[in-house]
Amino acid sequence: MLRVPFGVSQFSLTFFSNRTFFSLNKFIYNQQLFSIFTSINQERTLCNLFSYDTQSLISAVSSSSSISSCKTFHARIFKSLNYEDGFIGDRLVSVYTKLGFFEYAWNLFDEMLKKDLVSWNSLISGFSRKGELNYCLNSFHRMRFEMGLEPNEVSLICIISACTERAAFCEGNYIHGLAIKTGLIVEIKVVNSLINMYGKLGYLDMARQLFDAMPKPNLVSWNSIIIVLVQHGVFNEALEVFKVMRRIDVKPDQATMVSLLQGCGDIGVMKLAEVIHGYMLSAGLDENITIATSVLSVYAKSGRLDASCALFREMKNPDRIAWTAMIGGYAMHGYGREAIMCFDELIKIGMKPDHVTFTHLLSACSHSGLVKEGKRYFEIMSSVYGVEPRLDHYSCMVDLLGRSACLKDAYELIKRMPMEPNHGVWGALLNACRINKNVELGKEVAERLFTLDPSDRRNYVMLSSIYAAARQWKDASKVRALMKEREVARTPGCSFIEHRNMIHGFVMGDRSHPEISRIYIKLEELIRKIQNVGYKPNTEYVLHDVDDGVKEDMVKKHSEKLAIAFGLLVTEEGLPLVITKNLRICGDCHNMAKFVSLTEDRVIIIRDVKRFHHFADGLCSCGDYW
Repeated sequence: MLRVPFGVSQFSLTFFSNRTFFSLNKFIYNQQLFSIFTSINQERTLCNLFSYDTQSLISAVSSSSSISSCKTFHARIFKSLNYEDGFIGDRLVSVYTKLGFFEYAWNLFDEMLKKDLVSWNSLISGFSRKGELNYCLNSFHRMRFEMGLEPNEVSLICIISACTERAAFCEGNYIHGLAIKTGLIVEIKVVNSLINMYGKLGYLDMARQLFDAMPKPNLVSWNSIIIVLVQHGVFNEALEVFKVMRRIDVKPDQATMVSLLQGCGDIGVMKLAEVIHGYMLSAGLDENITIATSVLSVYAKSGRLDASCALFREMKNPDRIAWTAMIGGYAMHGYGREAIMCFDELIKIGMKPDHVTFTHLLSACSHSGLVKEGKRYFEIMSSVYGVEPRLDHYSCMVDLLGRSACLKDAYELIKRMPMEPNHGVWGALLNACRINKNVELGKEVAERLFTLDPSDRRNYVMLSSIYAAARQWKDASKVRALMKEREVARTPGCSFIEHRNMIHGFVMGDRSHPEISRIYIKLEELIRKIQNVGYKPNTEYVLHDVDDGVKEDMVKKHSEKLAIAFGLLVTEEGLPLVITKNLRICGDCHNMAKFVSLTEDRVIIIRDVKRFHHFADGLCSCGDYW
């Protein structure tokens, strides 16, 4: 009688005439499976008599996590089985591709005598999941032209996924044409994949055309186009699509709500976020921790940190992502101490922080000037919590040290990094050079950034700003000329404010708003008023060598100032103004907002690309440390 190793209680043995049948429980561990088959294989002749419960065996083999165990299964088990039909071979091929051993997968696949369309799709799918576009396309070509097999929707979806992963527009466009030629364009999953691909590759019009041409889009289709529109910053269009979706009675799911909330957070739309939150409550989605966390983040990004805190307290069992989002909310608002308290509470209840948690925590320390605390957390994140520092963490530390005028320490930290510093790390140091007006180091760092990414306008603007602050106008002019030569487009500063369910946007010197005449009259009135209590325009932020009068006129028309004037015109007295800026707020607008908060007795909340600034009674929450 065959003896089963002690402790392997998940196996049951059944004997059928001249062969033994093993029924393997699908929850068996690979080690147990390997142990019993090693024992059996000691008698080679016996192995040939056995037939196995194939589905359970495949389930166990599919969870193999190392190449050595996979090869052992291959050699000791599958060589004794007849997998010429491709079923077991397909699974082993998938395991090899999952582990990244593509040549093993390819060679094994070639050994299989019977390969049908399912086999080829399994091979292509394995390569696709690893982003191996060349392997995908080669397999696809062989399948069609060597084997004469026509693809189905699974084949195309796998290729499209790999094209999306590798940003391969031409190849993806070719697959789109093939889908039309073969008639597979009528398959809704294929169209959804193409919408996702075109959207992620930046071809919004093509994604929209595909969606509009669909006779009956499903929920995935609606979600795909909403996500694409949100990612491209056309939130109003995404909202219109959502309205149509609801009008025809398509019920949104978690993906829909999270996408819309992301859009609300990106542009700081508070009222719409509240509407979506209300819909969640009525639809019974408030218990969904993922959606609740998204709402929490939106409130924080929209200036309502109090609402974020209240929602967080209402969560029954917040997970690590929710805790991390709360820490991130405190960080972006500059509440470093509160972020640390939140982190300590997370540790106290036994949760383990991850790399995102530490990114937010270090960012909170940086925005609050907590140098000592930031250094300590950076030191213990690896030794105590087992989280190895990544580029984002180094970027936060360089920012922390640089803002504290420790430029030398920040530079030395970069030199000691175990990995090559990226644009985020060097960018943090360049910004520190701008804050500390260090021209020489700023020039050196900027050159490194120009090499890493010559198309990033922010680096040119910062270097030009450093030169302008030092009144080195020729050098500042050379930087602008270099931008023009390299065709680096400047992103215009734009400020947004919400009023009556509409987003009103302003750029410097704007004349397009229907209320622009009243806005400029209000702005002139404000400036005269705050000048009487000490405000003086700071023309240091004008990067051109022009007369002081021209400089004053230029800073006077910055987008933040226009948004503030408009907000005071249209909102009820006493209500806070919430403004979103797509770039970093300039020093003069920051100073002006402090004076306006004092003279108008208003709370002004401005969210720039880095953080939130809460202005009240002539002061800012950042303590002029940003």
